Amino acid sequence: MFTPGPVSNFIEHHYRHFNAAALKDAAHSYTAHLEKGGCMFMTIAGAMSTAELGLSLAEMIRQDKVHAICCTGANLEEDVFNLVAHDFYERVPNYRDLTPAEEVALLERHMNRVTDTCIPEMEAMRRIETAVLEEWEAADKKGERLFPHEFMYRILLSGKLEHQIDPKNSWLMEAAKKNLPMFVPGWEDSTLGNMFTGHVISGDVKNVHTVRTGIEYMIELADWYTKNSKPLTSSAGSGRHADSPDGSIGFFQIGGGIAGDFPICVVPMLHQDLQRPEIPLWGYFCQISDSTTSYGSYSGAVPNEKITWGKLGINTPKHIIESDASIVAPLVFAMILGW
Repeated sequence: MFTPGPVSNFIEHHYRHFNAAALKDAAHSYTAHLEKGGCMFMTIAGAMSTAELGLSLAEMIRQDKVHAICCTGANLEEDVFNLVAHDFYERVPNYRDLTPAEEVALLERHMNRVTDTCIPEMEAMRRIETAVLEEWEAADKKGERLFPHEFMYRILLSGKLEHQIDPKNSWLMEAAKKNLPMFVPGWEDSTLGNMFTGHVISGDVKNVHTVRTGIEYMIELADWYTKNSKPLTSSAGSGRHADSPDGSIGFFQIGGGIAGDFPICVVPMLHQDLQRPEIPLWGYFCQISDSTTSYGSYSGAVPNEKITWGKLGINTPKHIIESDASIVAPLVFAMILGW
């Protein structure tokens, strides 16, 4: 029998209103979606890997609470950077007070700052570059083409990397072990994407298409969604205007940007561009966001706006938690895991 732990009990008792209540409602709804036979698609934007989200997300993956992930190229690589170079990271708690001269001093030490955390270039980025370049060159010579995450899965599962944190706290390691479906749109906008570009320009990699592209990711996502979603059974109607059935695919969005905007569009693409009205809408939606709707931000759009785009239905459970994802996401995961 499921027995909630101290974190879950604390949230149940104290989180009663406003964003606190929204957090609790979203977690309960997430669990209910899974209990009805649904699966969950998660998107990760921002610098959540450098925020060490793997401490909780890895367990979500192990316990089959997450069934596919879409993330930025930065989140894909930064989880691995942390895995291999954590001891060389430096925290800068007074980052708001740094002068330009102090920032230059960090640059000269090859310490790339992400808010309050500096990623060491030589121990993290260049070390992973060496490992993945071997895979890029080998694939290039064989005429093989892989997605960015598939190259990362290979180096993680090869056993070649030395770890500086317990690998059970690496969410990408857990994803690799399960061969979790992964989608990384806009991978070009990442450190390794820049490095790959450099190696193509220098001639180390001959074929720029050795790393597969975002359009191909959307094709893969369309196939995955079609195979894993269930036909509409609601009495509200048929096609893309109906509400979403139990057992469909949920959408849990951390932050905004391309990690969220890219995959949620697979449903209207299937309906409108491929004329497949039988494909169900997303069956659950939650976004942790600090973006402001009034600025015309896609990332800050309230869930109901997604109805007009054919992404969500009238009765789709919809949640938005307007808060800091680095605080909120681990607490939502804790409730789902019963911690």
